[in-house]
Amino acid sequence: MNSALERTVSVMGNFHAPWGIAGGWALDLFVGRELRPHADIDIAVLRADQLHLRAQLSGRIEKVVEHQLPEWSPTEVLALPVHDDHVPWPDGYHLEFLLNEQDRATNEWVFRRDPRIRRPMPAVFVSSRVPYLAPEIVLLYKAKAPAAKDVVDFYAVVSHLRNDQRVWLRDALDMAAPGHPWASGLSQEA
Repeated sequence: MNSALERTVSVMGNFHAPWGIAGGWALDLFVGRELRPHADIDIAVLRADQLHLRAQLSGRIEKVVEHQLPEWSPTEVLALPVHDDHVPWPDGYHLEFLLNEQDRATNEWVFRRDPRIRRPMPAVFVSSRVPYLAPEIVLLYKAKAPAAKDVVDFYAVVSHLRNDQRVWLRDALDMAAPGHPWASGLSQEA
């Protein structure tokens, strides 16, 4: 396992709530190999568990607010639109925590950009040696304004998706971004 992932698992070892690696690393874990170099590690947690997360972390924790990085105080509850926290490491690498929404009444993950898009919680985090966010959800986030690396990620991963994952992602893209070019790629694979 990559040393950065090992450090992340160590940091999250006592976090007894749902979590998973997100972003490009999640896709690497899904396909079983490193697809490209990464600058950081994204970790998805549920917004409802943020104070538990904050209590577990030490040192300066930064929240992303209007492209600024003020400190996240230990007792502060973060509300939308704040959804991103950074933990810098002394060697320059950092963890990025992504607060995900959940409808506890229906036990569903809710896409913060479009609450019509949902996924049952049992399908959100994939259990493995290193838990990770489901690849179809990672790709949905990457679809907003895909950089070159996101396009590479999509085409490297799409053939590995099960049919139900492809259908869910295609339907989510049709709702959130009608006409998105990835939707046709998903239709061809389904």
